[in-house]
Amino acid sequence: MPDSSPSGQDRTDARQAAATIPRPPLAEIEVIVPNFKRRLSGVTATIARLVPIQAGRISLATLGPGLPSGFPSLGFLGLLRMPGTRPEGGPRVWHARRNTEMIGGLFAKHILRKRLRLVFTSASQREHTWLTRWLIGRMDAVIATSGRTAEYLERPATVILHGIDTARFRPASAEEKTSLRRGLGLPADGPIVGCYGRIRAQKGTDVFVDAMARLIPERPGLTAIVMGRSTSRHEEFERSLRERVEKAGLSDRILFLPEVTVDAMADWYRVLDLFIAPQRWEGFGLTPLEAMSCGVPVVATTVGAFPELVVEGETGALVPPGDVDAMTGAAAGFLDDAARRAGAADAARRHMLDGFRIEDEAEAIIAVYRSLLGGQVRNG
Repeated sequence: MPDSSPSGQDRTDARQAAATIPRPPLAEIEVIVPNFKRRLSGVTATIARLVPIQAGRISLATLGPGLPSGFPSLGFLGLLRMPGTRPEGGPRVWHARRNTEMIGGLFAKHILRKRLRLVFTSASQREHTWLTRWLIGRMDAVIATSGRTAEYLERPATVILHGIDTARFRPASAEEKTSLRRGLGLPADGPIVGCYGRIRAQKGTDVFVDAMARLIPERPGLTAIVMGRSTSRHEEFERSLRERVEKAGLSDRILFLPEVTVDAMADWYRVLDLFIAPQRWEGFGLTPLEAMSCGVPVVATTVGAFPELVVEGETGALVPPGDVDAMTGAAAGFLDDAARRAGAADAARRHMLDGFRIEDEAEAIIAVYRSLLGGQVRNG
């Protein structure tokens, strides 16, 4: 599943990509990437996307559970046996993305006496606890996944936005789009608007449904898709939305579809004419990147990294969170103007190719690694 709620397919894709990656000899490891969480999460999926790319460019090993067996894993015994420095006496980089991993890095540095440069990536857009602030203060460098995230840090940070696999997420030709729609059981004609991700109030699914309920009666060919699932605590919320749609007589026009595996998601973006990201709160949010990479304009709220991803008036539009009127108006502007929609689709794809490829993200992170391996602290 896209966004920050990945499915088990992430692990399958990463395992296949990493099947031929050998682990470097212990002494030659330059970068350690810990993952101290067994259950799949957005952070784990990020590591799984980046490691196969980075491991081909720098001597890297992972540490911890929850990652594919094909990754160049160090193992905790390997950490203990690993020499304190590299052969020439230089440090290694420890890249943490969670509090537990920052603690692990400090333990390896001060208790196990490994010469480490500690890096932390922050994706949170909220005030940090005293413990997190203290841990961040012990890091040699900090990476923020967006400019807004950086504002919550009490020290300078290198901003590196997430990237997208632009080869997998690519636009469809008109003929391909028609064929894909038929194959997926969707109307071959008429615009289709999508909203993908977890179904919950925080994600603004109700705002999307309300906006579509206003737009559809005046546009006979319009279809809307809500794709995703709700966890147990949000099942009542989803049930209320379905009932609302049924009472409005729109069950055949606003479709609730189950989530699909990551390898199938690109096709579900390619069939769209417009994507809406209606979140009330978001840490980063990958779905607009995936949509724009497939040449689909995006209407998103001004939360998370969305204002840094969507170019207002060019690749889509930005609206306040929770504002049904604004979302309805912005969506109508694209649905009722085919030329504007086509122009935004082209601009969206170019925007992703110009600055949001996952290879760009991987290289930017490696640049931070290399600055630290050379003895320079990049920020802070």
